[in-house]
Amino acid sequence: MHEPFDMTMAIEAFRNRLASGESQPLDWWHACRERIEAREPEVLAWEALAPSPSVPPAAGLLQGVPVGLKDIIETRNLPTAWGTGGYLSTPGSLVDAALVTLLEQQGVLIMGKTVSTELAYFTPGKTRNPLDPMRTPGGSSSGSAAAVAAGMVPLAFGTQTAGSIIRPASYCGVFGFKPTFDAVSLAGIKSFAPSLDTLGWFANHIEDICTTFSALTRAPAIEALPSLEGVRVGVRSLPSDEALAPEVRQALDEVAGRLERAGAEVVPLPLDGRFDGLVEEQKVVMAYEAARTLASEYRQFADRMGPKLVELLEAGRALPFVRYREARAQAAALQPVLSRAFAEQVDVILAASAQGVAPKGLDATGDPLYCRAWTLLGVPCLNLPLCRGDGGMPLGVQLVGDRFGDERLLAIARTLMQTTP
Repeated sequence: MHEPFDMTMAIEAFRNRLASGESQPLDWWHACRERIEAREPEVLAWEALAPSPSVPPAAGLLQGVPVGLKDIIETRNLPTAWGTGGYLSTPGSLVDAALVTLLEQQGVLIMGKTVSTELAYFTPGKTRNPLDPMRTPGGSSSGSAAAVAAGMVPLAFGTQTAGSIIRPASYCGVFGFKPTFDAVSLAGIKSFAPSLDTLGWFANHIEDICTTFSALTRAPAIEALPSLEGVRVGVRSLPSDEALAPEVRQALDEVAGRLERAGAEVVPLPLDGRFDGLVEEQKVVMAYEAARTLASEYRQFADRMGPKLVELLEAGRALPFVRYREARAQAAALQPVLSRAFAEQVDVILAASAQGVAPKGLDATGDPLYCRAWTLLGVPCLNLPLCRGDGGMPLGVQLVGDRFGDERLLAIARTLMQTTP
């Protein structure tokens, strides 16, 4: 009798099964396709699905792993519509995005393209939260977060310009990782705000987040630390002048307690008030750059764009260069200040991921408030899906690391997950 495929296993466990002959390279792909057939009518996470693989996957850290790609990532053999519903689309690009090639070289099997909000901004796509179909999955990487949460694929990719990895990961109850800005190439991925856009990914296991980072960057394998003894965790959400909802405060307290029980030292982190102002500076940078990056799309399709996108692009068109320069300069001035805090005071920062659980309704994707400043600073961020809020829905918190401190951040998170229930 054929034994059912274990959809919950981590990538490393599957790699071991391949090595022992217990599994074949296409087993996970076929199991995922069955899960998609069962759950897609409710979740609506996919824009396009790939045909069955015609060649065996390459040997690599991700051999045989089915992967979803946000529908702003260009592919030769799958259409791309950039979340526009078809007013902007192509049946296939001349070349794959760099990410696609890097993944396939590591043995990935592309499952298909996941739903994005319109041009990766706020206008929602069709995707629903797999844990409650009357709630948003978040955005803009809506389909990728939902597909992982629904067990359709073990790994899916998105991008973050404000909070588009961390927020949907929190809403859907999965790990979501936004590495240091520019750590992974964005070549072949639709740009929105080039100084902010960052490639990231979703998974159900912290081990899979780590494996994927190593596969894409050639970093050494990221192992758990012997313990969290001596690890310093600073607690600081940005902006701090925005009152945290009780369920968010409770989630932060719960994770802080877990960290302390695992041996870490948890302390308040006194960053000066200029850091709170970065929330507004991120909005300026995003609007200014988006208006120029999408100038041609606006000229040709403004009458078909969602009103939220049009509003942002028009606001960006009106911004003077001097205001944009000031916003960039403020971020640049505070990056070394933050790095000193990491060097002298803390190893990671514990912060809110979202304002609460996924909001009810499908006409919006939630507010990226608590992600904006960290994205502008270009630092790595990881959503930890450890808590529950209103109605039992997931409520994540994020760990934030120093720029290019990705490996340290992931090692601390992996240790936490291994040393607490």
